[in-house]
Amino acid sequence: MSDSETRATVEALYGAYGWRDPGPIAALLHENIDWVIFGPVDVFAFAGPRHGAAAVLDALAAIAKAFQLESYVPEIVIVEGDRAAVMADVSYKQRATGRTLRIRVADFLRVRDGRVIEFREFFNSFDMVEKALGREIEV
Repeated sequence: MSDSETRATVEALYGAYGWRDPGPIAALLHENIDWVIFGPVDVFAFAGPRHGAAAVLDALAAIAKAFQLESYVPEIVIVEGDRAAVMADVSYKQRATGRTLRIRVADFLRVRDGRVIEFREFFNSFDMVEKALGREIEV
C-alpha cells in the first residue's frame, strides 16, 4: 500500500470522527480489525482490546453514550507505507457531569485494502481519570 493510499484512509477516518457519524467510520474498518484503546477499563468501559468491526463500533457507541465529542483535531500525521502515526488534540463533554475533558492522544494505525486493520490509541490515562472524576487522585 502506498503512502498516499494510507494517508487518504487515515484522513477519511479522522474526518468521519469529526462528522460524528458512524456510517463512514464503519466503511473504513476492516472486518478483522485489531483495535486497542489503552486505558483503565474500570473507568472507561470502551477501553481495552476489540476484535472485528462490530466490536469496534460497539466501543465507539459506548464512547458516544458517555461523552459528546466536541473536537478531534489531528495535529501530526506521519505515514510510511501501510502504517500511520497520529497525534491529536481531543475534547469531549462528559454527558453525566457536563465537564469538558481535553486530552492529547497518540494513535498508531495499519491499513489494508483501504481500511484500518490495526489501531492502537494511547493517552495520559491518569490525567483522563482525574478529569472524568473531577478531582485529583492522591497516590
